[in-house]
Amino acid sequence: MLTRRVAVTAATLLPLLTAPSTSYADGDPKGSGRAECGLYTCQVEADVPGQAGSQEGGLSSTGETGEGGSSDSVDDPFKNVCTYNLADPQPPAGSLDWEGHKPGDGAVYEQRCTRDGGNLTIVRMVWLADPPQQDAVDPAVLAQQAVDKMTLLGPDIASPRPAGKYTVGVPMWLWVNQSATTYGPNTASASAGGVTVTATAKVSKIEWRMDDGATVTCAGPGTPYSASAGMAQSPTCGHVYSKTSAGKPSGKYQVTATSTWTINWQGGGQGGQLAETRQSQMQVAVGELQVIR
Repeated sequence: MLTRRVAVTAATLLPLLTAPSTSYADGDPKGSGRAECGLYTCQVEADVPGQAGSQEGGLSSTGETGEGGSSDSVDDPFKNVCTYNLADPQPPAGSLDWEGHKPGDGAVYEQRCTRDGGNLTIVRMVWLADPPQQDAVDPAVLAQQAVDKMTLLGPDIASPRPAGKYTVGVPMWLWVNQSATTYGPNTASASAGGVTVTATAKVSKIEWRMDDGATVTCAGPGTPYSASAGMAQSPTCGHVYSKTSAGKPSGKYQVTATSTWTINWQGGGQGGQLAETRQSQMQVAVGELQVIR
């Protein structure tokens, strides 16, 4: 029985694999069923059909699915993206990687195919009669994949505070805590087909909807309040309520902060800019100053 090794790497396997393991499937008609798994990679022994460069129900040498699988749409950004590197040195004569051919009759290549936005990678050796045609990769698609890795979040509101005491007519200072996921900068990369794109994201503005009809747009994170400022307004980002929150359903204003992330990316001989928004909310009570006579 002819067998060959296929390495499968998948980010989605990480929660399932807690330690290296080896498993066997006795009596498997498709091969020995022997699978050697590490934390990220499994090597599985399976039969190799006689047709060169194909597997029943699996990937062909061009990255498309064979008989029993489904074809990928040309417009599908998560289609199989395959790259090929000429095996150097070439396998010796008689190696199963030649799939019945002799050295000099075509060549053996390492085929690396990614799918589902780079979450699944399959690596195997294939014989091809002619040099392969590499799949085109859209750097803009990789840029979005890089952004998805960043886990960008809404503003981490530091002020106003839910438990704070605020008064009509008294300036309220607005500011946020800064971290890679809530303000930036945040950098990530994505690769496919020999192309790597690196993206860097940072919040360019925060829009505060104060729930009293007012919207405050701030170009930065705001300025933390200091007692020495007294009753002064914030020099960078603030608001003054003219009415109490008593008339609101919860007795509080619901403040909504929306950050705009500006993402610059480069790679594959191209570059560009993306924008995404994230949102956070909190409630704040605003009362009146009580005068004791």
